[in-house]
Parts: sequence; C-alpha cells; structure tokens
Amino acid sequence: MTLNIEKPVRRFKFNGMDLKDPNQSDTPEKVKEFYAGLYPELTNAEIEGPDTKGAEGVYTFRKAVGTKGNGDAAS
Repeated sequence: MTLNIEKPVRRFKFNGMDLKDPNQSDTPEKVKEFYAGLYPELTNAEIEGPDTKGAEGVYTFRKAVGTKGNGDAAS
C-alpha cells in the first residue's frame, strides 16, 4: 500500500484578487514580501488565515487601516 501525502493548496487574496502561491515552501510573510513589489500597500498589510475551504488554506492580506498623525498641531 502506498500512502500519498499532499500539501494543502494555499491561496492568497488581496483587494479582491487571487494571488498565486509563488513558492509552497515560503512562509505567508515571505509571500507578502514577494508581492509587495507589485502592490506596495502590502508592505504594512496584516495576514489573516489560513481559512480552510476544502483542501485549500486561504490567506487574506488586509490593508492596515489607520490615520496619519493624531490631529494635534504644535502651538
């Protein structure tokens, strides 16, 4: 009897887009760095997941939400 072990398929989502997994052995952080060259907003994005859907693990890159400055001006 032969036992085949397959790694789950990883999917990455960002801003409504599906991004291919560039290298199955990379961490999700490395994948984020890989795509940050194309999508600079990923530089500060958070990684959510994986959410398991069947045989897939879905990671979502969420843009960091915040405000610039705190609104206080020096007098």
